[in-house]
Amino acid sequence: MPDALRIAILVKSFTLTGGMERYVVETCRRLAARGHRLDIYAREADPELLGEMGFYRVPTRFSFSSVLAAVSFARETARMLHGQGYDLVHSHEKGCGQDLETIHCFSYKGGLGKYSFLRRIDQKYLSLRSFLYLRLEQKQMKTPWLIAVSGVIGEDIQKHYGRVAKVAVIPPGVDLEAFHPESLAANRDAARQAEGFSPDDLVVLFVGSEFRRKGLARLIMAMSPGLRLLVVGRGDDLAYHRQLVRQCGLEQQVRFAGLTSEVFSCYAAADVVVLPSRSEAFGMSILEGMACGLPVVVSANSGVASLIRHGENGCLLQEGDDLSALLKQLLSQAERQRLGQGARVLAEDHSWDRVADAHEELYRRVVSWRETGLN
Repeated sequence: MPDALRIAILVKSFTLTGGMERYVVETCRRLAARGHRLDIYAREADPELLGEMGFYRVPTRFSFSSVLAAVSFARETARMLHGQGYDLVHSHEKGCGQDLETIHCFSYKGGLGKYSFLRRIDQKYLSLRSFLYLRLEQKQMKTPWLIAVSGVIGEDIQKHYGRVAKVAVIPPGVDLEAFHPESLAANRDAARQAEGFSPDDLVVLFVGSEFRRKGLARLIMAMSPGLRLLVVGRGDDLAYHRQLVRQCGLEQQVRFAGLTSEVFSCYAAADVVVLPSRSEAFGMSILEGMACGLPVVVSANSGVASLIRHGENGCLLQEGDDLSALLKQLLSQAERQRLGQGARVLAEDHSWDRVADAHEELYRRVVSWRETGLN
């Protein structure tokens, strides 16, 4: 087996637009720096992120339909890869059916189980969209090797597809230099001024899109006097949440910042990071907040929750818990400092370099398996 592997990476967007994309970019950049030859097959790529990596543009088709676009991506990449002779092909998209595929979200099959019986029958057997997604997912689950980005995703794969063999759990990492308590302190005053907060405000930070799924409404209704909320991200239901803020009389306490490329400055302006999601494959904003030395509050059913010891390095929010009461406990600066210190210690074990280590080790196992047929 060669020391430097020739690897094809399949992902729709090689940018830093979301958590999945960041996972791919950060891991690939570190693997390329170790001498591996990576080629990126994507619809789009940021040239500044590619470095020495190769880029092959995958044609964009059926952009009006997410499921048809997914089917097209799988077919186009299969055509482009034919006869290329890579040591390994690693996909981050559903149904590409190569050597290794990373699962970044809960299964579509599991999501159907949340519907009523009649709706489930309609979606599973009468909806072309559902039929195609399930076909892609079934193909995905037959990929020889899988990576789950958290333990809860691994459990979801086992529950709905009975798959346990050749499934590795490799959670995302964090840039420990960029997200550092000392950098946070140095930028705190400027960041607060830029966001319109005073030095004495206690600022709660929410980072993410899909506001409903990530529990933004629950967080808004938990706000109490003395707290300010900074919402970073974009949600299709922004109007609903703005209306909720008005109904709760919180116009002076809640700020919607939208999408920003300067996410670190948002952490620098914050005192607490909260993510009360109904479901969350991982929750990278929580790990980034922990690296910054900030106390965090996250739903206990989130993927990142497995890293947190409640009351030691963060707070886990159970379904019936009073989020407002939990936030009031964090009004104490001493409590925030204690939890923040524990959070940073935990984050230091989850650098992107360690994520790259885990990928490199797994890649060599997969290549050995391809060559010998032995696990």
